[in-house]
Amino acid sequence: MSSRPQTSGRNDDASPTEVFGWAMYDFANSGYTTVVITAVFNAYFVSAVAGNRPWATFAWTLTLSLSYAAIMLTAPLVGAWADLHAAKKRLLAATTAGCVAFTALLATVGPGEVALAIVLVAASNLFFGTGENIVAAFLPEIARGPALGKVSGWGWSLGYVGGLLTLGLCLAYVTHAQAQGEPASAFVPVTMLITSVVFALASLPTFLLLRERAEPQAAGRGRAMRDAYARVLHTLRHAAQYRDLRRFLVCLVFYQAGIQAVVTIAAVYAEQAMGFTTRDSIVLILAVNLTAAVGAFAFGHVQDRLGHVRTIGLTLVGWSVTVALAWFAETRPLFWIAANLAGLCLGASQSAGRALVGYLSPKDRLAEFFGLWGLAVKLSSILGPITYGIASWVSLGNHRLAMLVTGCYFIVGLVLLAGIDPERGRRAARQP
Repeated sequence: MSSRPQTSGRNDDASPTEVFGWAMYDFANSGYTTVVITAVFNAYFVSAVAGNRPWATFAWTLTLSLSYAAIMLTAPLVGAWADLHAAKKRLLAATTAGCVAFTALLATVGPGEVALAIVLVAASNLFFGTGENIVAAFLPEIARGPALGKVSGWGWSLGYVGGLLTLGLCLAYVTHAQAQGEPASAFVPVTMLITSVVFALASLPTFLLLRERAEPQAAGRGRAMRDAYARVLHTLRHAAQYRDLRRFLVCLVFYQAGIQAVVTIAAVYAEQAMGFTTRDSIVLILAVNLTAAVGAFAFGHVQDRLGHVRTIGLTLVGWSVTVALAWFAETRPLFWIAANLAGLCLGASQSAGRALVGYLSPKDRLAEFFGLWGLAVKLSSILGPITYGIASWVSLGNHRLAMLVTGCYFIVGLVLLAGIDPERGRRAARQP
């Protein structure tokens, strides 16, 4: 299960400044997932917007699932179009503006406005997920061989620092607002504005420093979408040539389903199963982001020696232990241990997964294959949260049982991972 690369070093054309510019996008967009999806707005949606109704958690997970489905359907086509027109940077700017705008509009959502919240969350997440796919496609252009894992780890670790900054600013405001006796309906909207502003400002280095290296390919403007479909269909038809990449994408669907469930309902679980307040949840997620940054940075270096596949396998064992601890936890100290173990595994598994896709992808179809990576991730983002939402609804709000059910995805991921030969996959990617 080794995946030790044969080439070495960063791309000679990519300066450290440009690598920093690329990594800063992880710093910028992490505030969105941390505040909106993981720590603040999800719990606010269940408790205040939907009024803690039996279907509230299911409604939240269904909303995200619908937006992930839209990303899943469009990701390969967006990637193929970006390759044809050398337009990754332009598309990234458009998706960033969309996510920033719709996140700011979440500040207008009040108690009972379920429909408005659903539309704005779905739209902001659609733009976020599409941008996440696009920026990932730059990775193999600025790093190669053993540097893939290292640079990917830098991005993920810097991303958790960005999440910490945004969440820290929100915590400062929430603490002040609660001291003044303000309800969640007053201070949660302000955290949405804080998140959107940080995202917009922190993404500027990316657009100033990152280069578009791709050259437009021969395709008429009127044939753009037809050619994009043709490239995607070509990839799917010849998937047998990339059987290790294909198996990893299937593996990724399952283990990411578990991860996405944990990320999506973290604050909901803390509030509903452990009795956390909004401030308690923010403090917990702050600590988890710190351990996630450590995990991404440390494993980013370890995986280049240990191998991407072995690194992912190690983290999946850690995820399984995390779910078991959360299920058993009746006291806050044990739950804190589980949460921080999840942080270490989160940073490591995300970084190693992205690097392995780059390692197994043909260099002339990077955006397209990362589009398939995005498709797999978004499919998992549908399966995991919706499984949790259905389990909690059917069990009349038994969040512990829902957590245990979604934890099974990590076991399936381990089984699928065992059949991947990364060196065979690398050789297939290098063939014309």
